[in-house]
Amino acid sequence: MTHRSFLFVLGSSRPDGNTELLAREAAEQLPSDIEQSWISLARHPLPDFEDLRHDSDHIRPTEGSPALLLDATLAATDIVIASPLYWYSVSGQTKRYLDHWSGWLRTPGVDFKATLAGRTLWGVSVLADDQPVVADPLIGTLHNSAAYLRMRFGGVLLGNGSKPGDIRKDTQALTRAKTFFAQEAPLARFAHETV
Repeated sequence: MTHRSFLFVLGSSRPDGNTELLAREAAEQLPSDIEQSWISLARHPLPDFEDLRHDSDHIRPTEGSPALLLDATLAATDIVIASPLYWYSVSGQTKRYLDHWSGWLRTPGVDFKATLAGRTLWGVSVLADDQPVVADPLIGTLHNSAAYLRMRFGGVLLGNGSKPGDIRKDTQALTRAKTFFAQEAPLARFAHETV
């Protein structure tokens, strides 16, 4: 796939928060011919996920936030989950978006798993703690989601901050942002899988 298209899924409840600022810093480094779409889950909320995996009446959403997010997800070669660290994992809005992937896996005519296989999942997160290890559950959620769908995983760009604008003081994160999307994104594998 030569043409690349990045979808930035913003999972913060705060507009222009630290995580979004860090994601935008990284996105500024992308070549101008790479398409970028930005969708805020706060502005385009998804309904609570209803697990209908074993029902047969799945239909493709045709309107509202579910249709917007499904279509944008299917169209992207690179999906960037930009979620602050909330209670050591992704935000509630972000988790709901990932939960909807379960329904999209069984939506007729979508072929969600096959479509996303080989594409790349990235993460961006800002946390108030100065120990990056506390973000391991968030990283694990994204890595394992990529592994399940046989996607590539580019890792998670982490920054430090709490109050609005704090990320601008994290010079190390801002430096990492300059090359984050240029790095290798290997095929994600579960820890128990052998090569």
